[in-house]
Amino acid sequence: MPANIIMKILITSILILNLAIHVVPQHLISSGTSAVESKPASARPTYEDYKRQRENFLQAEEYHFLGANVTLNENEQLVNKFLMRLKLEEMVKGFNDSYNFIPARHIFEVLDRFGQSKVFKVIQRLPKGGVLHAHDMALGSTDLIVNATYRENLWQKGNFGVSHGPQFKFSKEKPGKEWSLVSEIRQWMTDKVYDAKVGEIFSLYNADPLNAYKSLDDVWSKFQNLFGSLAPLITFAPVWRQYYHDSLKQFYDDHVQYLEFRGVLPDVYDLDGKIYSAEEIVQMYYEETEEFKSSHPEFIGAKFIYAPGRFATDDEFLKIIDTAKRLHKKFPTFLAGFDLVGQEDPGRSLLEFAPALLKLPASINFFFHAGETNWYGMKTDQNLIDAVLLGSKRIGHGFAVLKHPKVLKEIKRRQICIEINPISNQVLKLVQDQRNHPAALLFSDNYPVVVSSDDPSFWRSTPLSHDFYVAFTGIASAKQDLRLLKQLALNSIEYSAMNSEEKTSAKEKWSQAWHDQISALATDIVAGSV
Repeated sequence: MPANIIMKILITSILILNLAIHVVPQHLISSGTSAVESKPASARPTYEDYKRQRENFLQAEEYHFLGANVTLNENEQLVNKFLMRLKLEEMVKGFNDSYNFIPARHIFEVLDRFGQSKVFKVIQRLPKGGVLHAHDMALGSTDLIVNATYRENLWQKGNFGVSHGPQFKFSKEKPGKEWSLVSEIRQWMTDKVYDAKVGEIFSLYNADPLNAYKSLDDVWSKFQNLFGSLAPLITFAPVWRQYYHDSLKQFYDDHVQYLEFRGVLPDVYDLDGKIYSAEEIVQMYYEETEEFKSSHPEFIGAKFIYAPGRFATDDEFLKIIDTAKRLHKKFPTFLAGFDLVGQEDPGRSLLEFAPALLKLPASINFFFHAGETNWYGMKTDQNLIDAVLLGSKRIGHGFAVLKHPKVLKEIKRRQICIEINPISNQVLKLVQDQRNHPAALLFSDNYPVVVSSDDPSFWRSTPLSHDFYVAFTGIASAKQDLRLLKQLALNSIEYSAMNSEEKTSAKEKWSQAWHDQISALATDIVAGSV
């Protein structure tokens, strides 16, 4: 074959390979030009050339947005035009008065203002797919916890208003001389006052959060104490079942059709003194999930991630590993995988647990919390490296990921999904102004991400709508539109622990719900009733 023909084939092959690696829009490709043209150092572009280059540059950026590849049908375009008009109005107003821009403020300072946002109201109506990062004892609203205090045989030790708060316990008999029946306390406090007190102690909410919590360690201390105080109340077996079932209903009402939740498997007990085994607790979850699915056909389902504390000793961790294996054997499809929870900075690192973790069967998926920190070069942010090397399918929070460029490359190459929890990151003092959230980069360059709510009960937020709103208006570009929200919903199915058959069914259910809601929204927009 002649040398000139061989050379042409080689050049053509290289061009095709380059396009396959990094495709750019056709209008940005022309002979001898690029999105940003180069000229001799001594020459400047004309103003017309400059404007054209600038437009190409902006279009090239937008081409990489998360959701940029989503195509919208006629109704979606109508809804998108309406939604973006509302979004632009809010953002222009915020641009001129940033103090009153909701995502720029602590959620506790502006909770009552979400309901005034028309963007938020639209987001509430949209099917959001699934929540892939949440914790079993903080799923449902504090109202569900208050409801539990109306049950019989509930005792209380201690008073409201002290730093540690009262203790609760269900028992047939008086647990001790310092204990009183809650039903009797209610009589002299009144139900209204008592309910308000319970709502206060089982929430991180404070009207002056910036002064109430001086540091990350400060808020984490109260945060972790919440779980300890809540446990005897919520881990009473009948309450445990009811709380989970009612939480599923709240997620469903917020147009969340799927849930993957973490759980430490605490001591669940009953009035006869029985302490339920790990298998029995997960069985409760499974039964309640199946019952909810049967009564709510549009609901896709739920899976459980076993997530014990990261403060476990080596001996305790051996027992944890054994529990994980038993659960995996008994619930091969309902158990989504394994994680470790608790504040990362003082907790043990993934590196310390790695020898034992590597002995778990490869069929047990890892979904590690990693990089939930503001530190750089410490053991906490290096958990990100270990999460990648240990084969984690998703990474919880990943807040410090921008400080590790190689991790960024690997999560895109390996398609490791980052579970972003905007409100949690703010309440737990990683970021104050959501416009500074590192997820902005992940949204801008089509990284594998989902948005979740972590512990919505403790910050008095909805199961997902508040986090979606903050992500859409505060973290994403002002130009990112309905396609972003649709992509996030699709990602929550794609990066879930469901198998391929389950994902196919899930996408069908979500697509139908999305179609119905978009059609209803389009009708309301045309009628002027939104």
